[in-house]
Amino acid sequence: MTIKSTITLPQPLRRLLLSALVVSSATISFMSASAGTSQAAEKPAQPKLVLVLVVDGLPQEQVQRYRDQFGQGGFRRLLDQGAWYGNAHQAHGVTVTAVGHAAILTGAYPYQHGIINNNWVDPATLATVYCTQDTKHTYLGEETKSSDGTSPANLRVSTLGDELRYATGNRAKVVAVSGKDRGAILLAGKTGTAYMYNSKSGNFASSTYYMSAYPEWHKKYHVGKPQDRFYGKEWQPLLATAAYAGDANDDLVAPLNIEGNAHFPFSFTSKSGKPDAEYYSKIFASPYLDEITFDFARAALAGENLGNNPSHVTDLLAVSLSSHDGVNHEYGPESRMSHDHLQRLDRLLANFLNYVDQRVGLDNTLVVLTADHGFPNIPEFAQANKLDAQRLDGFKLMEQLNQHLFDKFGIEKIVRKWSAPSYFLDYALIEKNKLKREEIENTAARFLLNAAGVANILTRTQLENGTVPDNRINKLMQRSWHRQLSGDIVIVGKPYWYFSSSDHGVSHGSPYNYDTNVPLMLMGKPWIKPGNHGEYAEAMDIAPSLAHILHIRPPAASEGRVLVEALR
Repeated sequence: MTIKSTITLPQPLRRLLLSALVVSSATISFMSASAGTSQAAEKPAQPKLVLVLVVDGLPQEQVQRYRDQFGQGGFRRLLDQGAWYGNAHQAHGVTVTAVGHAAILTGAYPYQHGIINNNWVDPATLATVYCTQDTKHTYLGEETKSSDGTSPANLRVSTLGDELRYATGNRAKVVAVSGKDRGAILLAGKTGTAYMYNSKSGNFASSTYYMSAYPEWHKKYHVGKPQDRFYGKEWQPLLATAAYAGDANDDLVAPLNIEGNAHFPFSFTSKSGKPDAEYYSKIFASPYLDEITFDFARAALAGENLGNNPSHVTDLLAVSLSSHDGVNHEYGPESRMSHDHLQRLDRLLANFLNYVDQRVGLDNTLVVLTADHGFPNIPEFAQANKLDAQRLDGFKLMEQLNQHLFDKFGIEKIVRKWSAPSYFLDYALIEKNKLKREEIENTAARFLLNAAGVANILTRTQLENGTVPDNRINKLMQRSWHRQLSGDIVIVGKPYWYFSSSDHGVSHGSPYNYDTNVPLMLMGKPWIKPGNHGEYAEAMDIAPSLAHILHIRPPAASEGRVLVEALR
């Protein structure tokens, strides 16, 4: 038998119970909303450290070609755990060290940041200007020449580090270390601190622009002269012989010189029988300079307590590794020497990242790795592969051009100076002889277009008026041309040709993919999504992307984009 019972509550009690249910429901809803808000508020903390790594002269194709031989903790770690852009470029036409380093943390092109080459000619005085020279400052404790790099005076815009310092009331520390002065100075910006390898003493020096005396950690690092530990050592191939089977023949890319030391093994000694300037210069194009660069970066990281800032703000450490550029200049990226150097650099990188992980924590560190430019093949190797490749001597071509202009106009030395990739015309001489500037430019352009190795000519009139034909190569050259600093006749060489008066080795500096396509990797679990990206990207995108993550304004002249597809 089922008994049904119905209880009828008084109206006031029913209203009270209903109110209680509404309040309970609202409370539950509020708690759920609060929990959701709390979860949404749990955004990644700011990085304790931004680590910017630049491998001087590393083309993207070498990373792809040799990636299967990398160890677990270096390049492979960045490729597997970070975002990697295979179609990233230094998107300007004069692809050299200074220009590339200036681009990385300014996000700007040369026409704005003012670093148009490693060296250029002052149009007013015709004197050679070195990109980071500043006669107002000298190295601390080291000999200084007037052309040595001592400050960022020629850099016309701010860097990410400058903006970070500004945003934190100068509490953030910004330190840059490099084998080259320009590598350190242009990454450190206006307000950071730069340390650069000195090839005479083997020390890492700074200048009076940055400080009046070295910090104690710097003095302590150099007491034992760690740069001397490679004296008498030999650089032998790291991997088994079969690993280098696809590389160019040593005799093709590195014919034996007078001393017979252009092949493995490479020894590091000097005629004096002890470490000296000869020895310190020799280790520049070897794995040993990278090793001591990383060692010094460790000392800076610990000495400045980077990544553990007592003000709880983000610090920035930039490390530019210079040796790969030297090796590639000598032997080309297709060589066994370059191949081996990159594998050794990979192991050094792994050790350094492990150190950062122990000291700061990689989950607290935002890591970026890129390069300032790529590299072409040595002409002899390119020729062996049926390519039209040569060295183009701008000085000899200038003599021929001046003779042609004299034959046509009866005026000597209308071309005043060669500074790759440009000629400077004597406009005062042209006006004095009542000639038209554009006529001289066009006459010179027509002559040069018939010269071996020349693909195109751009004139000052075209560049100033914006009448350069619209294509990718011209756009890159336009970005590299600075109205106040650059020359009047700009030469674009043919692919696989490059400017040189030498008869060996190879150099970079063109607007072609082998020189522009560089690695671009970002890693940092709280901020970066792992993945391989085929989207077009530029080294100029690094600064605005980092600024976005750090919640600071991008550098003043930055034109890059935020790499949103790689961000969490």
